Amino acid sequence: MECCASWGSHRGEVGWLTPAYVPSQIFIRNRLKYALTGREVSLVVKQRLIKIDNKVRTDETYPAGFMDVISIEKSGEHFRLLYDVKGRFAIHRISEEEATYKLLKVKKVQLGAKGVPFIVTHDGRTIRYPDPAIKVNDTVKFDLVENKIVDHIKFEQGNLVMLTGGRNQGRVGTLVHKERHVGGYDIVHVRDVLDREFATRLSNVFIIGDGAKAAISLPKGGGVKLSISEERDARRKAQEKQRA
Repeated sequence: MECCASWGSHRGEVGWLTPAYVPSQIFIRNRLKYALTGREVSLVVKQRLIKIDNKVRTDETYPAGFMDVISIEKSGEHFRLLYDVKGRFAIHRISEEEATYKLLKVKKVQLGAKGVPFIVTHDGRTIRYPDPAIKVNDTVKFDLVENKIVDHIKFEQGNLVMLTGGRNQGRVGTLVHKERHVGGYDIVHVRDVLDREFATRLSNVFIIGDGAKAAISLPKGGGVKLSISEERDARRKAQEKQRA
């Protein structure tokens, strides 16, 4: 399931600090087909049937963003918002076990009042007293039930990444190396499983796995971008397989 990657503007009051989010009514009505009109969407959410990151949301305009977990307990369905290789949001179906956690990119590591250490993550969370080993650009695995960090993946060469911005948004590959550019943007080089290498800004890189193993399940295709001719050949093979 796919949809546009940008449906609204700044919504800092609910935690999301970027324009890339999807209002609840979009995935309930347009993607999941559980409603035909905005009024029906409102009736669904008012029944407290929709959870985002393990919290009931009754506002049909509440924004869900990258890595957010959407749960519909009445039907036993769980989804994670990721990107496909064309940069669009993909509503990816996941298991009940995987719905208990999400990955968070660390944006800031600071000391607060009275010297209390805390980190700020890509979805606007502030987590106090983190592991001192956690640095900016690292990824933490966050338990949505216990509301605590349960694992930590460092930003280092050889780890699996997904790109969250730029022309390669949605692609998945292994971090090859980082170039430091004083006074400019740091550049990260990534290589996918087809041995194709591409580069992007450091801010577009999101660590999703330690080594080559992803900490979450990925949408169809595994984040590998095919050329137009390769997509055509894949469609032909699928059609021939159906006819056989």
